[in-house]
Amino acid sequence: MTGEAKPIPDEAGLAADLLAAYDAKRQLAPLCSRFDDFPTSCAYRIAHHVTAMRRARGETTVGRKIGFTNRTIWSLYGVTGPMWGHVYRHTLHDLPALPATVPLPILTEPRIEPEIIFGLKHAPIAGMSQAQIADCIDWVAHGFEIVFSPFPGWKFTGADCAAGFGLHGALFVGPRVAMASMDPKVLSDFSVTLRGSNGTELHGHSTDVLDGPLAALGFLLDTLAQDPQAEPLRAGEVVTTGTLTDAAPLSAGGRWVTTLEGIDLPGLDVRFGPSAPVG
Repeated sequence: MTGEAKPIPDEAGLAADLLAAYDAKRQLAPLCSRFDDFPTSCAYRIAHHVTAMRRARGETTVGRKIGFTNRTIWSLYGVTGPMWGHVYRHTLHDLPALPATVPLPILTEPRIEPEIIFGLKHAPIAGMSQAQIADCIDWVAHGFEIVFSPFPGWKFTGADCAAGFGLHGALFVGPRVAMASMDPKVLSDFSVTLRGSNGTELHGHSTDVLDGPLAALGFLLDTLAQDPQAEPLRAGEVVTTGTLTDAAPLSAGGRWVTTLEGIDLPGLDVRFGPSAPVG
């Protein structure tokens, strides 16, 4: 940290700067590089300002994304733990029949992440066991989250990510399977392979994601309970639980296919067409 760093100024002003950059599809210097100290608590206060601003202009929150639950990639991005952000109605998309072609969202440095997604029928609360959390889930799906970096070169801290939209750009949800038809234990013991038409091949296992997607949802519940400004999860929300592999750079024309083993969810086959605005 240089001697030029300054104390953190108005958090609402930083939120406005982030949102203006998002709208203009440009990047900002990481917040952590500007101040002597940039704690996670401040980052989430900025994130709450961003959410309020987006709601005030008509955007609707419909769920949450949990990021950096995959412990195998923490060292690649210089983070030390998970974070979360909101999913919006216009960033949430059900995939059409597979194989599918969808427009690539216009985002700064987009990447693709294979994830497990839950739809909630009841509101879970902090302190629940994984079995109790599973009872609150209506459906399970495999999908792709498209993430982006508000900061150049994917260089940031975890606090930057929490302030910067949770890096959430879009969420594409595959076929939904009723949770009641699935043994919750399989969510802790399955594997995935992500292949791209550019030659990328990445592998992951459910235990990489905080020991499984249900455990990741438990982390989110505990984190929300500790933040007096955070809204608790509600019935009907969609929650995506974090990437099962490293995130892969994404460009128009690319085709991405997943294979899942050990869980009764179909793999995905998606091609990203010409770029289009989010939503």
